[in-house]
Amino acid sequence: MLTLKLIGEETERVVKGLEKKHFPDARATIDKVLELDKTRREYQQKLDANKQKQNQLSKQIGALMKEGKRSEAEDVKNSVGTLKQVDKELQQSMEKAQNDMTALLLTIPNIASEQVPEGRDAADNVVVKEGGVKPKLPADALCHWDLCKKFNLVDFDLGVKITGAGFPIYIGKMARLQRALEAFFLDEARKSGYLEVQPPLVVNQASGLGTGQLPDKEGQMYHAELDDLYLIPTAEVPVTNIFRDEILDEQDLPIKRCAYSSCFRREAGSYGKDVRGLNRLHQFDKVELVRIDTPQHSYESLREMLEHVEGLCQKLELPYHILRLCGGDMSFTSALCYDFELWSAAQERWLEISSVSNFESYQANRLHCRYRRTADKKIELCHTLNGSALALPRVVATIVENNQTPEGIRVPEVLVPYCGFEMLDGNNF
Repeated sequence: MLTLKLIGEETERVVKGLEKKHFPDARATIDKVLELDKTRREYQQKLDANKQKQNQLSKQIGALMKEGKRSEAEDVKNSVGTLKQVDKELQQSMEKAQNDMTALLLTIPNIASEQVPEGRDAADNVVVKEGGVKPKLPADALCHWDLCKKFNLVDFDLGVKITGAGFPIYIGKMARLQRALEAFFLDEARKSGYLEVQPPLVVNQASGLGTGQLPDKEGQMYHAELDDLYLIPTAEVPVTNIFRDEILDEQDLPIKRCAYSSCFRREAGSYGKDVRGLNRLHQFDKVELVRIDTPQHSYESLREMLEHVEGLCQKLELPYHILRLCGGDMSFTSALCYDFELWSAAQERWLEISSVSNFESYQANRLHCRYRRTADKKIELCHTLNGSALALPRVVATIVENNQTPEGIRVPEVLVPYCGFEMLDGNNF
C-alpha cells in the first residue's frame, strides 16, 4: 500500500508511476485519497479541540461545586454532555473517512520504478540478457506431454479422475526428479545465505492483505470459506508475513529466507495451448526466495537475486533469457520486476519460470514491517523482495523436451547426485 507521505509529498511521481502501469483514473484516484485524508485530519482536529474544551469545562465543574454554585455546575455538566455527543459524531465521521481512504488505498497498485519500460503487455517487455544454447531437435521431436506419456512419467488423466484438470500425478523417476529439483534449489539457496523455513500452506486474510494477494480481484486464490483461510499461491505469502508487525534492527538486514512449498492457483481464464501438459497447473511445487532489506540496499539485493536465479538456469544447462517487464505487464504489488524464461525446444516458445521483484515499501506498509536505524534509532519501513528459484513444472517441461533422445530423457548432470539416475526412461524404478 502506498504511504500517505509518499502520495502527499511526491504526488506527481505517484501519478506518473501509476499511469505507467496503466492504472485507470490515476490522478482522480490520488486526488480522492488526498481529499479523504484532509477530511480525516479536519475531523481529528475538531475532535481534539472538542476534547480540550471538555477538559476545561470539567475543571470548572469542580470549582463551581466548591463555591456551592450547584445550578451553574449542572449547566456546565449539561454542556459537557452535549460535547460528548458531538464527540461521538466526530469520531464516527473521522472513522468513516479513514475507512473509505484505506479501502481506496487497497485498490491502488504499487507505482512503477523509473527503470520500468513503457508498454501495455508482454510484447513490450525488454530482453536484457540471454544465456545458454538452444538445442536442435530432430523433426520427429515430441512435446513434453507426449514424452511423459511415452515413458510413463506423468499421468494427466489420472489426475483429472482424482481431482480435475491441472493436478497431474508424477510417477516413478519423475517423482524422484521432482524431489531432486527441490533439494537442489534449496541447497543452492542455503549456499547463498538463505535460511530455510517450512511455512503453512494456508494463510488467513491478514496475511493475504499484507502481501497484496487480497483483495483477490481476479479470483485466483482457493478460499476455504468455512474457516476463512486461503491456500497459498506462493510461499512468498506466509514467509513474508513472518515479519508482519515487526520492528527489525538495521544491523540484521538484509534478512534472507527460502522455502519449498506446494502452490495453488485457480488460473481462472486460462485456456488453449498455454495450459497444455505442465505449462499451467493448479497445483505445483516451487522454491521461493524472500528478502527484507533497507531502502538503501534493496536494489543491490535485487541484483544478487537475479544472479542467483541465472546461476540455477546455467547449472541446469537450460537456454534462458531475462526480461524487464513493462508497466502494463507488471504485478499489482511490484515496483520493478524481471522474468526468467526457458526455451522450450519442442514447443518452440519461451516458458516463464521465475519472477524476481522489488516491492520497495509497498508490502511493508501493508505489513507494518519496519526497521530501527542504527545511527539515530529512527523507525522506517523496510523494503521487501521475492523471487522464484525455481518453479518446477516448466523447468521439468524444458528438461524433458530439450534433453530428449530415442532412449529417454537425459537428466542434467547437476541433478544426477540428487536423483541417482542419468536418464528418464521406461524403467521407472
